[in-house]
Amino acid sequence: MSELIGTCIGEASPSEATFISKGMPRTGEYVILSYDGKNILGMVETLTRGSPSISDDILDPEVVERILNFENEEYIRGVIRLLGEVNTLEIPKVPPPPGTKIYRADSRSLKKIFGKGDIKLGRLLSHPDVPVYIDGNRMITRHLAILAITGAGKSNTVSVIVEGILKLNGLPIIFDMHSEYVNAEFAGGVKRIAPMLNPLYLSADEFKILVDISKDAYVQERYLRRAYMEARRRTEEGHRNFVEQVISALEDIRASEEDFTQSEKNAIVGVINKVEDFELKYRGLVNPYASDILDELEQGKANVIDLGQVDEDYADVIVSHVLRKILYKRKSKEIPPSFCVLEEAHILAPMYRPTLSKYWIDRIAREGRKFGVGLCMVSQRPKSLDQNSLSQANNSIIMRLIEPSDQRHVQQASERLSDDLLSQLPSLNIGEAVVVGLMTKIPALVKIDKFEGKLGGGDPDVIGEWKKTFKEKEEKTIKEKKEINDLYGGMIE
Repeated sequence: MSELIGTCIGEASPSEATFISKGMPRTGEYVILSYDGKNILGMVETLTRGSPSISDDILDPEVVERILNFENEEYIRGVIRLLGEVNTLEIPKVPPPPGTKIYRADSRSLKKIFGKGDIKLGRLLSHPDVPVYIDGNRMITRHLAILAITGAGKSNTVSVIVEGILKLNGLPIIFDMHSEYVNAEFAGGVKRIAPMLNPLYLSADEFKILVDISKDAYVQERYLRRAYMEARRRTEEGHRNFVEQVISALEDIRASEEDFTQSEKNAIVGVINKVEDFELKYRGLVNPYASDILDELEQGKANVIDLGQVDEDYADVIVSHVLRKILYKRKSKEIPPSFCVLEEAHILAPMYRPTLSKYWIDRIAREGRKFGVGLCMVSQRPKSLDQNSLSQANNSIIMRLIEPSDQRHVQQASERLSDDLLSQLPSLNIGEAVVVGLMTKIPALVKIDKFEGKLGGGDPDVIGEWKKTFKEKEEKTIKEKKEINDLYGGMIE
């Protein structure tokens, strides 16, 4: 039998038990309780350290000092969450009786639980010799959220998962908001995809956003839609430049109606101006002769759509367009199953503002499971992320979160995150995470593996840059003085 660490005391339920111990188990450590002929696996969720002699009703420091001069007994009290029978993980029907002995779980039993899966994520914090694998199918079809403050290890975690998918010859797609992954070194290589759009392939709503027709500009929206539909008809007849056909259709509409009011004429002119401004604003990003961006996706490579240099509206349209097309192409089996990583998910699916991306994120969250389209929402600001979108992710990797509002938002969206696990989030170190969901059989505190390839991003060395630029400036000044002195024969001090 493994090491004895404590004994059950007081009342217990089929899901929770309180214990007392003289040793010091670790939060997140796995234990085994033997009762009623079964071995039940549990996790230590909370720990309290105290002394029966130095209780909290003592108000005199001198009394404490006198007690310390004698032998002082300490105790450890904790709460264990019961996870299920060791071999089957079936939840017990009856609680453990008082006096039940609690033993430290052995690595052999834990390896049987965490050693099955397609993608290696890391190692158990409490048992570093136990590797943690996750179920790739359940991660992709049931979606994933990776949440943490800046610098806690989100990008490394994404990279470890993408690397695991590539080893399975999968199709990961990263919407890279800060150009972190464009120069990464993944096993299958990186396919950098420029954020180039052909307006011909955009939906009317996507085109409207880029043209900057506001929601309350109903008249302008009506004429833009008429011109959009006419331009699509003309391109089907062989006209290539879609934007030119939109402008031409708007000019035809203006010329065809003699009974237009002045405000209607102004509305059409306003739309024409906005379409022309759209061409200027997104010059270099919009190409009327380009193929659809989805044609560039390659299975077995990390497909990185580089959004580092575009504004939020353009990023919203790109993400919406790709998600929409992927869902439709998966329904017709035109492309392989896909896993879409949404960096800065709180920008794409904000809590209190509608975006096209949020609409398609919700659609895929609801329908993607049936068609093999998975989402991974990555955010350092969970409270700003749409709760409906977040609640659709049945798997979570939650790293260090300090703000209580972020913690509450995450807990409200995840029924699997208990108060006790939530309390661990502020104390996690870089690279440590609470992992819950269908992709792992039971909740786990995990040290995420370090991604072995090169990865961009991270905090800049500000002090180093200051030293470098100041030194370069000094050297330039010295060089200029020397050149002037040489020119005037050394006469200038």
